Amino acid sequence: MAKTPTAAAAPKTGGIHAPVQPSPELGEIVGNDKLPRSEVISKVWEYIKKHDLQNPENKREILADDKLKKVFGRDKCTMFEMNKYIAAHVKA
Repeated sequence: MAKTPTAAAAPKTGGIHAPVQPSPELGEIVGNDKLPRSEVISKVWEYIKKHDLQNPENKREILADDKLKKVFGRDKCTMFEMNKYIAAHVKA
């Protein structure tokens, strides 16, 4: 008797793995192609680290440069608030 594929073996296409379309502002950071939400977050973190945008005194705080200000709508935010601002810049 053959085993049926389990949920773990199925391709991941929903939730954080669902492809989303970045806004033009977010696209300046992550590119304009549809990406899984998890990949969008990873690329934003790559950008933050590459440009040294974490507050050296409090690594949980992100100090926005001009591109991130367009996404966050403010000069700084915490890493926990960041996802809320990114969510406003992606479409399913």
